[in-house]
Amino acid sequence: MVMLASFLKDPEFANVDSSENESVPFKGTILRTKSGKFASSISEPCVSCTTFNILAPIYKRLDQQNQSVRESDFRTFWLARNERIVDWLLYESSSIICLQEFWVGNEELVQMYEQRLGAAGYNTFKLARTNNRGDGLLIAVHKGNFRILNYKEWLFNDFGDRVAQLLHVQSIIPFSKDDDTEQETLIVNTHLLFPHDSSLSIVRLHQVYKILQYIETYQREHKLSQAPVILCGDWNGSKRGHVYKFLRSQGFESSYDIAHEYADSDHKWVSHRNHRGNICGVDFIWLRNPNKSIKPLKISWAEAAFGIIKYQLQKASLDEKDAFDFLRGDDNGNYITYSAFCDALKQLNLTGLPHGLSFQEMKELWVQADVDGNGVLDYEEFKRIWNSTCSVHMDEDSNTEDSNDGSTKEAIGFAVKNAMLFPREVERGIWPENYHLSDHARLTALFSPVKLRSSRQKL
Repeated sequence: MVMLASFLKDPEFANVDSSENESVPFKGTILRTKSGKFASSISEPCVSCTTFNILAPIYKRLDQQNQSVRESDFRTFWLARNERIVDWLLYESSSIICLQEFWVGNEELVQMYEQRLGAAGYNTFKLARTNNRGDGLLIAVHKGNFRILNYKEWLFNDFGDRVAQLLHVQSIIPFSKDDDTEQETLIVNTHLLFPHDSSLSIVRLHQVYKILQYIETYQREHKLSQAPVILCGDWNGSKRGHVYKFLRSQGFESSYDIAHEYADSDHKWVSHRNHRGNICGVDFIWLRNPNKSIKPLKISWAEAAFGIIKYQLQKASLDEKDAFDFLRGDDNGNYITYSAFCDALKQLNLTGLPHGLSFQEMKELWVQADVDGNGVLDYEEFKRIWNSTCSVHMDEDSNTEDSNDGSTKEAIGFAVKNAMLFPREVERGIWPENYHLSDHARLTALFSPVKLRSSRQKL
């Protein structure tokens, strides 16, 4: 009972009108600071989006000494915390809400979210992870902002039992008084595997690759090359990781970093304190506008996979020459054969089930590396992949005429107006000890529609 009393006295469970760690969050489409000043005008149509890993009660530890004690065993605890989460979500009133670690296995909690969000005008969609993991995802979109055109569920059936959701929506609010264009947008919600060790990097890359393949296929089948994509979730990886670089190479930009004018090398903010006690920035609202010039997905994937291979080799303290010799194996001659290449990847624990590169993927990597197609990699070809990175591709198509059909058209995308993390201390890289709503911070971004000149790219 002492634990319960302490829990309910936590400042996170104060009246919703009080400030949370010196901040007042987005309210509808307006960002309000504690002083009452508005950071965005209401004179233009805006869309707000919140992503939040709400820490499923089945994972929340109440006693660090006895980690088998979980919040899910104490109804008063998990119900009070989740009621508080919904209070904040309703106060912010974001147009789009994407939740991770949603406790789909508890009907009372599910009904509470669905009823309260539904009464506030939201359509909700939940999706459980495979193999009865107990948690999953939830997307809620406000009926006053969007009409639902389609909803898709993607089950990876992989090592981490991960899943993803896609919502195809159409804006209800006109682009402007003089333009009644109804903007279509793709919204994706997911939660990647935690990198328990570096050998799982390939699994995480697979998960993102699948999501991007799904998006590419859906856009092609529904002729949506001109639709922006908002990609939300807990990525369980920071800006230093392979997943981040892979997404950047495919034209996605972090809305928070755009709003705060941070470069890829800036690591000023955090959004998560993990079970190891480390703080890191892993929660993102990615935006890809239709005017982004995107390199072929397979090429970006290969670059990211080669980046992981290089990382594993460097982790073994191998420099460029030593890495070449390692990949060459016992073969005679100053070149790498395909069989030696496969053997080396196996030694690096990057191949095979349940979470390594498949035979087909190794073959695809080999084809990318063997530029001249003679069946072996010489030192120059090896250096090419050793020195290549999953490069950020940020060129705009608005000034080019080299599209597939030789023409450009006007598209509608989004401009990032603002973005904030709550509690606000995490924006300075500090995790407040009096924050217990989750082990993640909430991230909310504010977008406004913009007209873009975009090539008609065939997907």
